[in-house]
Amino acid sequence: MGPGVRIPRLMVIVRSGSDLTLISSLRLSSQGEAELERLGTVKHVVKIGYAHGMDDAYNLQRFGAQYWALPGGARAKDPKPEQELTPDHLPFDDAELFVFEQTLQKEAALLVKRAGGILITCDAVQNWPSTEGCSLMAKPITHLMGFTARPAQIGPPWRKGMTPPGGSLRADFERLAALDFKHLIGGHGAPLRDTAKADLQKTVEATFAS
Repeated sequence: MGPGVRIPRLMVIVRSGSDLTLISSLRLSSQGEAELERLGTVKHVVKIGYAHGMDDAYNLQRFGAQYWALPGGARAKDPKPEQELTPDHLPFDDAELFVFEQTLQKEAALLVKRAGGILITCDAVQNWPSTEGCSLMAKPITHLMGFTARPAQIGPPWRKGMTPPGGSLRADFERLAALDFKHLIGGHGAPLRDTAKADLQKTVEATFAS
């Protein structure tokens, strides 16, 4: 995030048969890549968060995968997507696409219909039970910025940068919280098991109360 300010990122790996899909991809160590290849063959790299993607080009080249993003969802510095994420065109079958409609930039979430529903987000919703993995300088900053305020937190800097002047993202988050899911994996923090839907509903009410 800046000199001396380092926070952890999360990558989601979805396995369908022997095919692997990387969501919000990270560049792994050689040992990590070997472990990844033991899980299956990386076929897809998926961009759902507008501000993420710094490791996508490496993973596309390293694994020979196809790049997926929302129509108009890739930045100029990102690789050119080969596949467009749409409700009827997704890299694996048991998924549902959610697209934010009010944000200034393109942002999506994916609902994986397994284990009671797993909601995959990027910066829009994060879960920070602790500041583990943060640099020493980042630990107080994440608290001050509101990342750790509650489970299933709407990313405060993301919300500020994505909300149109005079607008609100409440309707988008009410739609998101209405999906059928139990678990959450955001782009930062830690996975949230079992209570994610109820936690996100509480976050939406608290965030947009005024």
